[in-house]
Amino acid sequence: MTHEEILKHCLGKKGTYQDCPFGDETICVKVKNRIFAQLFFLKGKPMFTFNGDALTGELYRKMYPDDVKRGYHCPPVQQPYFNTVDLNGSVPDEEILRMIDSSYEYVVSKLMKKLQKELENE
Repeated sequence: MTHEEILKHCLGKKGTYQDCPFGDETICVKVKNRIFAQLFFLKGKPMFTFNGDALTGELYRKMYPDDVKRGYHCPPVQQPYFNTVDLNGSVPDEEILRMIDSSYEYVVSKLMKKLQKELENE
């Protein structure tokens, strides 16, 4: 799956938008000002970072030990909640789409109820 395909899927979700708060080299996709996906290159390789609960993150790291790692760019306290995926083709596209969907749902679930309501009404 390419960065472009991932970005298209992410931006198809309600209330999402693209931002580059860390500079032009990292594309972040946000919902209500919270990041749920990041697209970037690491040593020339396309990568994708998503977040979620610690157990889901651990499950993905066990399922794909060579291709899914703790969020490499995150402080240690946040690493269990972020996973970075090497987009080398080893992780099936359907699984990447599930990761995106799960990350979006997780971030939305952590929003204040008022923001969740606003999102429902958009």
